[in-house]
Amino acid sequence: MPSSLRIAFLTHEPFYPPSGGGSAEALYLVHEMTRRGHEVHVFGPQIPDADTVAERFGIRFHEFKKWPMGRYARLRNFKYLAYPFFLERMVLTAAEATKFDLIFSQHAISAVAAGKLKAKIRVPVVMNFPDLLTGFMETWPSYIAPKPVVRALMRYEISLPVRYGVDGVCAISDEFVERLAARGYPRAKICPIYYGYDAAAFPMRTELPPANRPPVVVMHGSFDAHHLGQIAFEAVKHVVSKRPETIFRFIGRRTAGLDKFLQRAQAIPDFKHEATGFTPYAEVSRLLASANVGIVPYEESAGTHCAFVAKIVEYVATGLPTVCTPLRSVQGYFKNDPLVKFSNFAGRDFGEKILAWLATPPERFQPCVETSAARIQHELDWRPLCEKAIDFAEKVQAAAR
Repeated sequence: MPSSLRIAFLTHEPFYPPSGGGSAEALYLVHEMTRRGHEVHVFGPQIPDADTVAERFGIRFHEFKKWPMGRYARLRNFKYLAYPFFLERMVLTAAEATKFDLIFSQHAISAVAAGKLKAKIRVPVVMNFPDLLTGFMETWPSYIAPKPVVRALMRYEISLPVRYGVDGVCAISDEFVERLAARGYPRAKICPIYYGYDAAAFPMRTELPPANRPPVVVMHGSFDAHHLGQIAFEAVKHVVSKRPETIFRFIGRRTAGLDKFLQRAQAIPDFKHEATGFTPYAEVSRLLASANVGIVPYEESAGTHCAFVAKIVEYVATGLPTVCTPLRSVQGYFKNDPLVKFSNFAGRDFGEKILAWLATPPERFQPCVETSAARIQHELDWRPLCEKAIDFAEKVQAAAR
């Protein structure tokens, strides 16, 4: 084990509590750093009770206070564009008093600041990409995100490791690794770590939903534009036409995307739904366990193909039969998993896969549940994933030194 390092951990998302998506990963990465005795300075947006959080995680917290940040903040995208400029200056100011040994950036937005800092304070940099952030914009309406602009932003994001000559990259999926390598970044400097889950918070369910109760199809998440598009709508419409008693359960904050989808779905005869609103991470598993099928109806984009989707991991860990669109990032990992069916990028086919699961007697898939869940727990629990990531970061720092 290397001697204690002073690590500057950069993020654009509120560190605690996690707001969804890739933000949850930061907690476990930082915990693994501090568990190894490293001195961790987290640079991120202002959060409630920052001193208490810093004490709880054993970190030094440097707060950005100029404006609210987060995935639900107003004018979010404009704030994201300006944030790296101020983040860079926060770290430069701190570096006057603290000699950092490593900069570890979380997501592409903080990677911009980390790349510029490499040359200014001459510190090894590891960029962690829990997604291809700008790739999700391919599913946005053209009047909001013109296609030429989106393509330029994606090229810029993929180019960050090469542009700044960083020392190492952690990538969320093999698909993302391929895109980085195609841009010219050396494969030997890339560590694919995938995206994990907290096994303690998602135990395998011990009881199946009652057979005499209407079936429940469940989805949880942050409900952005790429989560609930035409594929989801057509799938719901098809399922309801065949199984009108089906209930669709949406676990997560009521976003504009979810409200728009539900409003549109009201036109479907017999459509029934539950919308839980914000649900603490530790309570999501209970709402999954009482469902019949979990769904991941993502629209196709570079972002979704690169994302190692947490939903599918948590569904399978819970023992829930799952339907997912054919995202290259997860299709390779789950292609032989008996709990997962992959549809085409078409709503009717997605709906057919849901109906197939609803028609399957539990005794047909239940013998596979324990094996599938055990594999997930062994390979994708946050502990082994973060150990792999920090092992890599330590080796990068040692080699650069």
